[in-house]
Amino acid sequence: MRTGVAAARYPAILIGMFKPLILASLVLLAGQAIAAPSDEMFEKLQNAPSESEANDIAQDIWASWMESGSATIDMIMERAVDAQTVGDYETARAFYDRVIMIDPEYAEAWNRRAGLFLIDENFPEALRDINEALRIEPRHFGAWAGLGIMLETMGAEDEALDAYREALKIYPLMTQAMQAEKRLSKAAEGQGL
Repeated sequence: MRTGVAAARYPAILIGMFKPLILASLVLLAGQAIAAPSDEMFEKLQNAPSESEANDIAQDIWASWMESGSATIDMIMERAVDAQTVGDYETARAFYDRVIMIDPEYAEAWNRRAGLFLIDENFPEALRDINEALRIEPRHFGAWAGLGIMLETMGAEDEALDAYREALKIYPLMTQAMQAEKRLSKAAEGQGL
């Protein structure tokens, strides 16, 4: 009879002992949701009446892309961006490499590392990373613009024009893409500067 009572109390004792750990785990798991930009944000971006409003919405989308859902990844990304901002590209790349190892489905790390490869004119690596970013987040207007910059630098102007136009489908008032599209369209029509 004692065995039955002890067995009945044993799970309750274990639950009591591990209750704080269980609650902490639930909180951590709940925090793992990725704060991806909503369809509504992209709809607002496409229909923004002015460049300044579009820019504000684009900044909100970028902020969402920077929120991975993992405190660890967010901290590493913050350090990577800080390093990149001060021109320490080697350290920034090492941080982006680490993020990609932790979560290979996090598009913004691929996009940002592609930018570093683009700075170094390491086009094969930049192209691989941009393709990964776009595979994960096909609406990444920054990756489309980056692809346009890379292709234009490589002399593939028709393909660059296509990439800029893809960016403009998502973010119609993106200044850099609008200027590039205008410039490359004139060149394609034989009206180059």
